[in-house]
Amino acid sequence: MIILGIDPGYGRLGLAIIDAEKGKKEILVYSECFETSPKIAHAERLNLIQEKIRKIVGEFSPEAAGIESLAFSKNKKTAFGVAEARGVILSELAGKNISVSEYTPGQIKIAVTGHGGSDKNQVRKMVEIILGNKFHKAKDDECDAVAMALTLAAIRRF
Repeated sequence: MIILGIDPGYGRLGLAIIDAEKGKKEILVYSECFETSPKIAHAERLNLIQEKIRKIVGEFSPEAAGIESLAFSKNKKTAFGVAEARGVILSELAGKNISVSEYTPGQIKIAVTGHGGSDKNQVRKMVEIILGNKFHKAKDDECDAVAMALTLAAIRRF
């Protein structure tokens, strides 16, 4: 099963594709932190996000996607931007008939590390152990997207 993991963001969008074939170890196929510039118009940034999702879906044909649910933020401007980015992402995935599951940061931490209070370094370390890849140079958003994909893979197995 090809799974798309998404750490939604407006300025930075974490993306990951894993191959989670039943009975085998997950394989990281692709990951990145996609960034949009604050110097371009708001609508154009959302359009770039939509185009990126469309490109990833077209290239890898995921069967399912996992996206982090929106957490409340003290910064309303950031929260609105992330909510709008999520809307664009969810709409694009729905248009391609890709099933989407949403998980909270705590659920992702439990699935990857076994503890909902894990910090980002603990999540990163477990992602590295599970996949045998090093993410020390990757931005948190990219690693979080990989963790999201691993969470969906683990839940789908049960």
